Amino acid sequence: ADAGKVYLPLPRLFERIECGMGQEVTDYVESQAFKSDFYNVPAHTKREEPIVVAVSAAQNQCANTGIIVREGAEATVVIAAFSGDTDDGTPAGNDALPTSAALTRIVVEAGAKLHLIEMLGVNEGQQHLESVGLEIHQDAAVDVKQYALGGSTIGLGLTANLVGARARLDLNNRYHATHEETLDINHLVRMRGTSTRAQLTESGVLNEAAKKTLRATIDLVRGAKDAQGNEIETVMILGDDVVNKTMPVILCDEDDVAGNHGATIGSVSPEQLDYLAARGL
Repeated sequence: ADAGKVYLPLPRLFERIECGMGQEVTDYVESQAFKSDFYNVPAHTKREEPIVVAVSAAQNQCANTGIIVREGAEATVVIAAFSGDTDDGTPAGNDALPTSAALTRIVVEAGAKLHLIEMLGVNEGQQHLESVGLEIHQDAAVDVKQYALGGSTIGLGLTANLVGARARLDLNNRYHATHEETLDINHLVRMRGTSTRAQLTESGVLNEAAKKTLRATIDLVRGAKDAQGNEIETVMILGDDVVNKTMPVILCDEDDVAGNHGATIGSVSPEQLDYLAARGL
């Protein structure tokens, strides 16, 4: 079987996977989700149809998903958070903001390939929690594309555990926040295997009075000889009341490794904005 609905918790092997938003969010989703979804991609196969995890903020939906991409297999996973409609077409009758959440844990076995796409776009006055945990084994490769496109509060966390030799992670994050939106991003890469590689590329636009925090941590664990991790962020600030916090961290407990991080933060002058607007941009 390659898919199934599990009315008990997911197989216990997923308990060992560290997730980007921490144990509290994991416990919250497990307490709110009425079912779990489990997917198994058989060894040495390519799953043509993407695995889709979709949640509606208006309906306070929570998804708890576990995926195993077996040895030599290839799969695409899409996580989508959208505004949606309430069940009866009217707003909820309490003061709590509508909140969706997606907890996704993925094991990528030796030599497998995973393409992960996250599209997060809920409305103003809605919240979304996105917590991802990846376990990447020998010679496996994962590429992640994240798009945070709005919402009153977006919490976005991803932890990747590169446990096998030559495991690889390539992550590209794009974000936009405006008005008084809050965006909180946590990326953590634990590099355990020898000759592992991690590339984190982050960029976004902040407007009006948006608040954004990015924590990007590369942990070069003892034993990870020849590991290389890079993190870079580019932030464009367009609002006078923007609050931007960029906190790159490199932890190193091994020699013969390389870790680099950098950030570029800038703004566009009113004259430049007028120039672009006059040309229809």
